[in-house]
Amino acid sequence: MRVFKTFALAAVASLGLGAVSAQAAEQRSLCVFDIIGANGDVYNIMKDLKTQAAGWDVDLKLKPYTDEKIAAEDLKAGQCDGAVLTGLRVRQFNSFAGSMEAIGAIPTYEELKTVMRVMASDAPSITNKLKSGSYIMGGMVPMGAAYLFVKDREIDTVGELSGKSISVMEYDPAQAEMASKVGMSPVLSDITNFAGRFNNNSVDICFAPVVAYSALELYKGMQPDGGIIRYTLGQLTTQIVLRQDRFTEEFALNSRQFMLGQFDRAMNVIRNAENEVDDKWWIEIPEQDKLRYDEMLREARMEMTQDGIYNKELVSLLKKVRCKYEPSRAECTQ
Repeated sequence: MRVFKTFALAAVASLGLGAVSAQAAEQRSLCVFDIIGANGDVYNIMKDLKTQAAGWDVDLKLKPYTDEKIAAEDLKAGQCDGAVLTGLRVRQFNSFAGSMEAIGAIPTYEELKTVMRVMASDAPSITNKLKSGSYIMGGMVPMGAAYLFVKDREIDTVGELSGKSISVMEYDPAQAEMASKVGMSPVLSDITNFAGRFNNNSVDICFAPVVAYSALELYKGMQPDGGIIRYTLGQLTTQIVLRQDRFTEEFALNSRQFMLGQFDRAMNVIRNAENEVDDKWWIEIPEQDKLRYDEMLREARMEMTQDGIYNKELVSLLKKVRCKYEPSRAECTQ
């Protein structure tokens, strides 16, 4: 059969019909946010998705964006058929997928991979939740665990956060609410300026994945007495949002499963970034304080779920995963 197909394609080409065959693929645009642009790791993964999509009869045109807000607005305006955005921005398009970043909800990468396997499944109980309004989700990859980068390494307990200023994303009310809970002063920022504010001493603390240490030069802001508190506040993701009138459900499922296959590739980037961090920057916190963080974040998640910031069904799924991996957690025995 494969030989016949090869001869058939050769015959089409010999008749000068190759262009007609190429045009049979539907052309769709994918606006890709990557803070580094077309040379970034996220954009490179999307180039491979473009190659895969050709086999699904879709010709993806990739458009790089270094301003995430513009990419999201262009998706809403129909200037993009789909967009690649951080999970924090995704919440406005799909609350289920957009709650992956729920604070403290996914402590380890092992748990994250389990959750991502579920999110890429073809079970109707999941696929139906990945459709909302005009949009359907096309998959996700990890960006890395988020930590607190601080200017003063003496800040190693919950109480010492009080009175400090912190950059928070202006489009994520959860960050500002969490900061206020522990007495910090939230400074509304976005992905293009939060690092600069930390580096030029405008804020005491910022919240970021380790990939930002080198890419956004956060080591400058930590000098000379700062560090990174070794406690996972959340898992950040990059996700694909597709317009339902421009992509089929089959394409979206294929895309989600392809993106799951990129998990280890993305983790290599994350681990390489973590290996670039000099050990001197890591701040270890007392075990008792980790338990206090766990409880504080659990209470915050419950409140923000009740307020509609986080999706109740996803928050419940994430708890099941946490309790599967660590059944001794206080929340699992209650």
